[in-house]
Amino acid sequence: QVQVAESGGGLVQPGGSLRLSCEASGTINIVAMAWYRQAPGKERELVAVHATTGLINYAESVKGRFTISRDDAKNTVVLQMNNLKPEDTGVYYCNVDGLLPGKGHADYWGQGTQVTVSS
Repeated sequence: QVQVAESGGGLVQPGGSLRLSCEASGTINIVAMAWYRQAPGKERELVAVHATTGLINYAESVKGRFTISRDDAKNTVVLQMNNLKPEDTGVYYCNVDGLLPGKGHADYWGQGTQVTVSS
């Protein structure tokens, strides 16, 4: 079994910071870990992705403010969010793209953690 768990969301004022963390447990060879977010009534969008190869991509709206980092040995990914804006508000989801031994490619999602940026 593979499980994905996020934590670190909360309420913060504009300009503040939050640190989201995600851990993937179970037997899996992870290809990439990523953060997505979804605001009410909006489509889920990619925020940042960190491939196991080391390649990193960010959404244009968060470049220079967010940083994604990985600990491959522990199957964890962290999203450091600085200078938060109200438009960053939403439910943030951790996504794991990997290979399951004896099964093949798989994609897993966490339950999500709420981030609210408001004064």
